[in-house]
Amino acid sequence: MRIEGRVWLAGDNINTDLILPIQAYYLSVEEQPAWVFSANRPGWSDEVTPGDILVAGRNFGVGSSRPAARSLKNLGLACLLAESINGLFYRNAVNFAFPSLEAPGITGLFQEGETAEIDFDAAEINNPKRGERLTGTPMPPQLLRILKAGGIYPLLQSENLIR
Repeated sequence: MRIEGRVWLAGDNINTDLILPIQAYYLSVEEQPAWVFSANRPGWSDEVTPGDILVAGRNFGVGSSRPAARSLKNLGLACLLAESINGLFYRNAVNFAFPSLEAPGITGLFQEGETAEIDFDAAEINNPKRGERLTGTPMPPQLLRILKAGGIYPLLQSENLIR
């Protein structure tokens, strides 16, 4: 699974309230992405184009179990690369088929607007402009299988475990 896209930067300790604010929580799934980062980066969701990549610092997705990963995916982001990802957010990202990869050192690899190239199977990340690369923490095969199936529900449906 290979992804290439323009990089957007986010800081440390980005919580699910910033990603999906409470005002958006009760809106339809289609309306929620417009609210992503509206408190800390107003108008950002209008600037994101399909295939863009979010690069974040430590402890991304801390907070509640609200489906913030789904909103990032539905906004059009191709994936998340972060120094570290909160466990609950990480599992929600897998369940909603939003590729997310922990990669210590990632915040030093990119500036906003640069292009990232990612090989998720190998957990390899490349900055072609600088000629620099690093290897992140590979996703466990079972979780990669869910991701490639399109999320937990499509996987369970394909195995006739739910309808």
